[in-house]
Amino acid sequence: MENKSVLILGAGELGLPVIRNMTQKAKKNNTTITVLLRKTTIESEEFEKKRNIDELKALGVTLLAGDLSASCSELVSIFKNFDAIVSCTGYGTGAGGFQLKLAHAVLEAGVKRYFPWQFGVDFEVIGRGSAQDLFDEQLDVRELLRSQSATKWVIISTGLFTSYLFQPFFGVVDFDKKVVNALGGLDTAVTVTTPDDIGILTAEIFFEEPAIENSIVYIAGDTITYRQVGDVLESLSGQKFERTVSDSRELGNDLKNDPTNFVYKYRSIFGDGQGVSWHFNTTFNAQKGIKTTSAREWAEENIDWSLNSKI
Repeated sequence: MENKSVLILGAGELGLPVIRNMTQKAKKNNTTITVLLRKTTIESEEFEKKRNIDELKALGVTLLAGDLSASCSELVSIFKNFDAIVSCTGYGTGAGGFQLKLAHAVLEAGVKRYFPWQFGVDFEVIGRGSAQDLFDEQLDVRELLRSQSATKWVIISTGLFTSYLFQPFFGVVDFDKKVVNALGGLDTAVTVTTPDDIGILTAEIFFEEPAIENSIVYIAGDTITYRQVGDVLESLSGQKFERTVSDSRELGNDLKNDPTNFVYKYRSIFGDGQGVSWHFNTTFNAQKGIKTTSAREWAEENIDWSLNSKI
């Protein structure tokens, strides 16, 4: 399959690691990498955005100005110039058909290969009508891609970004109170992967020979229970962490009382424990012998215990 011209959508928390690793592989495979960004982002003088743009230029990618909020027909006119598209957009504008619009534009443009934004949990195991309404559209995208044969597709299931497991907003680890609050139960498992590892593995999967086609590929940095998260933190800190549990009833009530709360939707999903973890040994990286960052390794490298245990 020809993958000589690749368009990557977005250059954020996940997009940048994907671009870094895709460009390394592209040089060895006679492949050009183009990144689609808003014109305002490309021309921004804001420090962080300018730094990222400077890095992209240094990597040798082509920057293409465009807005994914454009109509499907406008996107088709952009997408038709590329053999493959890798979407690192996140959920974009949220619910309302954004991901489905991108998929339709990819198919109408005759793109040969598509990696949609599906970097996350196993949406099919979770099923329709879940607490996180955005997941239904992800299933719509899968159905659309499976309904045709002209465009080959690859979905990469990554689990949760590793850092989120330790961030205060997710409500699992409270460093001040020395508490690990399990979602669902102490032995509920969650698969986590760092964006850097996702970038490395996306490039490996993209350039794998023979080409991976029409498949869901599972990767992982770690699959860990909440009880084990507490063990990791105790081991690294030398301090005792209390274990508490937010069961499904509590998580359901939180969401019922604040039904539009994005974090509560995710906490409810992870508390159910379905489709949010898979065995590490079955993953692409484990089978290929590619080293990834465990939850313990991430915590060891990113949590400064000397500063009151803050990330």
